[in-house]
Amino acid sequence: MIGKRVLTFLTMVIMGTNILQAQQFYNVLNYGGKNDSTGTNTQAIAKAIEAAARKGGGTVYFPAGKYITGPIHFKSNITLFIDAGAELHFSDNFDDYLPMVESRWEGTAVTNFSPLFYGADLENIAIVGRGLIDGHGKKWWGYSEVEVKKQTEDSKWQKEFKRLNVNVLAPDLPGWIERGFLRPPFIQFLRCKNIQIKDIKIQNSPFWTINPQYCDNVTVDGVTIDNPPSPNTDGINPESCSNVRIANCHISVGDDCITIKSGKDRSGRQVNIPAENYTITNCTMLRGHGGVVIGSEMSGGVKNIVISNCVFDGTDRGIRLKTARGRGGIVENIRVSNIVMRNIRDQAIVMDMQYAKTEVAPVSERTPQFKNIFISDLAGSTNRVGLLRGLDEMPIENVSFNNINMQAKAGFSLENAQKIMFNNVQVDVANEPFIKAKNVRMLTIQGIQNYTPVTNRPMVVFENVQQVSVQQNTPMVGTGTFLELVGKTHKDIVIQGNNFTNVMKVVDGDLDGVTLINNIEPKR
Repeated sequence: MIGKRVLTFLTMVIMGTNILQAQQFYNVLNYGGKNDSTGTNTQAIAKAIEAAARKGGGTVYFPAGKYITGPIHFKSNITLFIDAGAELHFSDNFDDYLPMVESRWEGTAVTNFSPLFYGADLENIAIVGRGLIDGHGKKWWGYSEVEVKKQTEDSKWQKEFKRLNVNVLAPDLPGWIERGFLRPPFIQFLRCKNIQIKDIKIQNSPFWTINPQYCDNVTVDGVTIDNPPSPNTDGINPESCSNVRIANCHISVGDDCITIKSGKDRSGRQVNIPAENYTITNCTMLRGHGGVVIGSEMSGGVKNIVISNCVFDGTDRGIRLKTARGRGGIVENIRVSNIVMRNIRDQAIVMDMQYAKTEVAPVSERTPQFKNIFISDLAGSTNRVGLLRGLDEMPIENVSFNNINMQAKAGFSLENAQKIMFNNVQVDVANEPFIKAKNVRMLTIQGIQNYTPVTNRPMVVFENVQQVSVQQNTPMVGTGTFLELVGKTHKDIVIQGNNFTNVMKVVDGDLDGVTLINNIEPKR
């Protein structure tokens, strides 16, 4: 048994020489903790953390057993080591999470209930081990947006929240701020450096699960998150952070699995801290509204994101970018590769700038942007492969789809976009056209294929498209019309070097603005 301040020795190899480094451990049982499901360990854990902090830092150790606790507040240079067989169960008594603390809730700076794990302006902090942490979120879920609207009187917690947030910079659109009651995130660190969350299992979060804010150098590795169907229990949501690595995680939750955010509306633009330099790799997602999601709170901007080598099985959507007028911010330099998606309910890829219904507006700081997004090496099954929907005043710009092979009921729907490329994209489409494009400029279609063509449905449909290159395509036997043109506002469409041997009709519609060069004509 590890005693108070007992030294354990870790072997390290430096420059080929073995040396011993002392590491200080602080066993919570030696500070009044109980691991037999009795009592509350909040104060014992705080004492162990304080003892370690007085010595410059160390590891607060939880041996096997069941611990009941309230919120845990970190200090710098502290590691919580939750050993195999140890379980931390968090109280569902809301009073335990008072007094309220500085926080951020869905992209808006507020004062709110303490998160279950919390720290601000710290460095070198970690939660590690093979143990379990359980947020017992069911009681909190009863105070979600839908449930709170049913209440006729303010609770004491709602009154306290309103008292502390009189001058909060509310979102542009009406919403939660009128409710006056917000559930806390499970793990939220503010303005911290060098964070590690590793190997732990997390379940039943009251709200978002892992939610660092304004942090730098964050690693989440080997973590399992299991939240049942429940309101807003996202998995990993690093918000306005830099240099984030998420790897080897297994996530099944009540909302989005991994979400990248940077603040909402005026509050987000005022803080103006982007989410940047994220890598997400080797993860599996089984249940959730989205596999990896960017937005909708992205007012500080999101840039330099790499998503690779992941499996999404049964999520509502795969990769989802979402925003709306009023958010502002730029999402750019996003690369997605080597992804397998299976049984995706809605869309494999979504880039939607009309997430909330709004009216056309002049371009300003409130106008969001999506640009420089590259999707490659994608396989699986879904309802619709891709939905791109930009704004009239701000089209989605510079997106490429390469080396994709999927089975779907519907292909790609594009609206208000420019500089879009398809290269070697194979989709067995059951019901709709392979590509439907409306208000699109600078579109390249090269090497697309549908192995399940239908004679009474066009493969491609254009409406008000300009500057289009269609080349090196060989539609399969059974293809009726290759291209259907809607209306007369299209122009500069060049169809060159395609093999239309198996097509009944190449183009249906007004041919003004269409040029056909060196194509193999259909058999007559």
